[in-house]
Amino acid sequence: MKKKILLTGDRPTGPLHIGHYIGSIKNRVEMQSQYETYIMVADSQAITDNFDNIEKVRENVYEVVADYLACGIDPKKASIFLQSQISPLPEITQYLLNVVSINRIGHNPTVKAESKQKGFEESVPAGFYLYPIYQAADIVAFDANVVPVGVDQAPMIELTRDVVKKFNALYGNVFVEPEGIFPKIDTAVPGIDGNKMSKSLGNAIYLKDSRDEIAKKIKKMKSDSSRTSIDQPGDPEKAIAFTYLDIFDEDKGFVEKLKEDYRRGGLGDKVIKDRVLDVLDAFIAPIRERRKAIFENKSLIEEVIKEGTKVAYQKAQNTLHRQKKAMGLTYDFFTKESVFITNL
Repeated sequence: MKKKILLTGDRPTGPLHIGHYIGSIKNRVEMQSQYETYIMVADSQAITDNFDNIEKVRENVYEVVADYLACGIDPKKASIFLQSQISPLPEITQYLLNVVSINRIGHNPTVKAESKQKGFEESVPAGFYLYPIYQAADIVAFDANVVPVGVDQAPMIELTRDVVKKFNALYGNVFVEPEGIFPKIDTAVPGIDGNKMSKSLGNAIYLKDSRDEIAKKIKKMKSDSSRTSIDQPGDPEKAIAFTYLDIFDEDKGFVEKLKEDYRRGGLGDKVIKDRVLDVLDAFIAPIRERRKAIFENKSLIEEVIKEGTKVAYQKAQNTLHRQKKAMGLTYDFFTKESVFITNL
């Protein structure tokens, strides 16, 4: 049987963090053999809010791909590609924009939340505002059956499904309706400040962090602020370090014992944070070592990107042709020789 298609990706605005790993990368590694897998380095999308600092985006392409490879993404099983080099994508987007309203995009809670977080207010760039439709185009361009995303991206999947239904109703069965695949873990990894872990908020622990860097960040983790001394009882729910232990510590019995001691009083936050440090460093260290060797070999990273982008380009080009044919935008008097298209 032909494999179903999976599309996923990340914006290259910084190296990947442990939230990325738990929320998506781990699943991708497990699923890359089960699906025809496309992993997009979304550099075009990244410049929607980094238009004045494109070099940052370019540099982080290497960071993100190094993280992928270090975590176990296999370029023989998954096509890792650069969004900006897939020229059919903006044209696919152009046609999709005709079947969705500005109000529908504006009601997307993810767009609202991210616009507020970035302080755009009334001056939100049009490219950023419309990025849900660019995401929809990315998904349909590769005939993606499944799209692994975080729970906060569920509205994006629903918007894509709506766009597909409307387009297909007008022009026939052109696009696949995608399904979202959400993290198996119930608890998302919070940032060290308790907010959603984010590169832009500076609250992330990265997959490339050294033990010393991890230690400095763990010291800043919020604890139960109602405690004024070690002897007082504390609430583990208010101490972010316990959330990390719940997610990363395999000795669940020991974690429960720590929680009991914390509730009773007499257990200092330093003991908990030292445990988090040992657990996190043990988790990150193998990835960090593999990543170091990969990152030093830029030509390897570039070759992986080039090969993956060739495969992705052809797939998206085929989809664009199918879309235009369904819409009546192909003309017999044009031959392949008379249309100037530069392939990779």
